[in-house]
Formats: sequence, structure tokens, C-alpha cells
Amino acid sequence: SSGIKQSTGMVIHNKVYDVTNFLEEHPGGVEVLLENAGLESTYAFEDVGHSLDARDLLAQYYVGDVHEDDATEKGATPDDDDKGGSSSGLLLGLVVAVLAAAAFFMFGNRT
Repeated sequence: SSGIKQSTGMVIHNKVYDVTNFLEEHPGGVEVLLENAGLESTYAFEDVGHSLDARDLLAQYYVGDVHEDDATEKGATPDDDDKGGSSSGLLLGLVVAVLAAAAFFMFGNRT
């Protein structure tokens, strides 16, 4: 292992969350978080029916808002997957990657 910890971020309701430190604690398993990493995950989050406690817990992983040019009106719905939007998805991925790199350099080198 190189000692580099990769960040896991996702977007829910136009807010970016770094859930890296929650992966192993997530009651639904690490896989579902990894499947949604770097994606607009509002629909997946809402479809599960998370509790108020889960929503409160999410706040501690908040790192920023999606740029207004990339924000969705109500978050993604299942129909959004078929609507093209590849440049927006690429930009979102870039935003998440930049935030992940910043978080790594700010917090990741504490060994």
C-alpha cells in the first residue's frame, strides 16, 4: 500500500459531501457509497428513505455546494440518466476530484 487514501465524494441536493470517513460505518454497506462516488446521488439517497438521523449525520461530511451552472433543480431523478448531460457529469467529476485532492492535502498527510 502506498499510504494514499482516496477520497469518496458525492452530490446530494446540489451539495458535495466527502463520505470517505463514513464508508466502513455506512449501515447499507460500503458498496453503495462506492457505486455513487463522484455522481449526482440525490435520487439514490432519497429512494432509500434515509431517516432524519441519517440526514443530520450527512451534514458533518459537507464540503461545499455544486456550482450554480451545474446545479439541478430538484436533484437527479431516474429519468435524468437518459438525458445526455455528459459535459455536466464530467465537470461534476472534476469538481469532486479537486475537492478530494484538496481534502487529501489538507488532512491526508497526518501519519
